Amino acid sequence: MPREVSDAEGITWTCIQAFAGLGNDPEKTDAARVDGTRNQVHVVCTPSGGAKSVRVELAEDWETSLSNDELLQAVRSQLAEEASASQV
Repeated sequence: MPREVSDAEGITWTCIQAFAGLGNDPEKTDAARVDGTRNQVHVVCTPSGGAKSVRVELAEDWETSLSNDELLQAVRSQLAEEASASQV
């Protein structure tokens, strides 16, 4: 189920676990897991306005365990990491 959070700049981020729409088949559920971890999944966050989506790695219970601020911090951290990588 998607989760929406808005940042201070007025951008609304819609976040959903990768492969969430594929059903409950164990192979499909495993596809969302972060390699080498037992309890982390890939989550895709897409901003309003059509800017670039980001993929973050979060605890599998991210929908209930992370506050809006923590989710936005994960998105900002990933954006900063991608920006510094593109400058190399």
